[in-house]
Amino acid sequence: MATIAIIGGHGKVALRLSLLLGESGHEVTSWIRNPNHSSDVEATGSTALVADVEALGADEMADRLRGQDAVVWSAGAGGGNPGRTYAVDRDAAIRSMAAAATAGTTRYVMVSYFYRRPDHGVPQDSPFFPYAEAKAAADSHLRETGLEWTILGPSSLTDDPGTGRITTGEGVTPSRVSRDDVAAVAAYALEHPATIGRTIDFNNGETPIADALEATDAPG
Repeated sequence: MATIAIIGGHGKVALRLSLLLGESGHEVTSWIRNPNHSSDVEATGSTALVADVEALGADEMADRLRGQDAVVWSAGAGGGNPGRTYAVDRDAAIRSMAAAATAGTTRYVMVSYFYRRPDHGVPQDSPFFPYAEAKAAADSHLRETGLEWTILGPSSLTDDPGTGRITTGEGVTPSRVSRDDVAAVAAYALEHPATIGRTIDFNNGETPIADALEATDAPG
C-alpha cells in the first residue's frame, strides 16, 4: 500500500483515480482549493486537504507532502484566464516538483495532454495557447528534475464509459480517450516502476492498458 497525494483532487479524472487507488488499498489525500468539494472527494474514499496551490509556496507544499510516497499533478486553472493558467498549470506545477523533492516524495505523475513534442504547435493567437505553453513548460521542467517522473498525454477527453483499452507508442496520433481510462492509466503508472522516465501519449484503442504499456516499455 502506498500513500498518494492527488493535487487537483476534485477534477473528473482525479475523482476517478482516487476511487481506483482506494479500491487497490492505497491511502489517498486529495488536494482541493474549494472546501465545499470535500464531500465529493471523501465519497471516493480519499482524505480531503484544502490547499490552494496557486497561493502556496514550494516549502508550504513540501510540508503538506511529507510522508507521501507519490504525487499526481491533476490540477489546472480551467482555461479562460491566461494569467491564472500560467500561475497554476506552469508556475504552481513547477513549485510542486520542488516541493516533492524537498519532501522526499520522489514519485511524480503528471497528467498532461497529447501534443506534438518538443513543440506543442498551437498558434500564438489561439485561446488555447497559454494552456499549451504552460503545460509544455511544466513537462519540460519535470524531465529535468531528479524525480521519478511519468508524464501522461491523453487525447481529447470524453465521459464515455471506460474500455480498459488504449493505443499508444510510435506513430500514434491524437484522437479521443475516456476519463475512466485516463484514470486507469494513471493508476497503472503509479503501481509499475517501468513507467518511470516515460512520456505516454494515448487514445482509446484495442489493446488492454497493461499490454499496451508493457509493449512500449521504453523511456520517452
